[in-house]
Amino acid sequence: MGSVGLLSWIVVGLVAGAIGGWVTHQRLGCLTKIAVGVVGALIGGALARAANLGGIGQFGLRSVLIAAAGATVLLLVVGAIQGRGVSRRTR
Repeated sequence: MGSVGLLSWIVVGLVAGAIGGWVTHQRLGCLTKIAVGVVGALIGGALARAANLGGIGQFGLRSVLIAAAGATVLLLVVGAIQGRGVSRRTR
C-alpha cells in the first residue's frame, strides 16, 4: 500500500478524531477532529511501539484503529484535566 502520506494522515485523522469524539461523547468540529486524530495517531503509534505492536507505517484499518485509540486517550486526558463532567462544590 505504501507509506502514510499527507492526505492519508488527514483522512486517518478525521476518522480517528470522529471515533474518539464518539467514544468520549464530545462534539468536535471538522478541523478539531483532524487535529485530534493526527495527534492521537502519534500517541497511539508511540503506545503501540512501546507494547511491541509496531507503529503506524501503512494506511489501513490497523492505522485507523491505533489512531482512534490514541485520539480517545488524548480526549480522555484533556477532559480529565479540564474537569469535564465533574461537579465542584464551592463553600
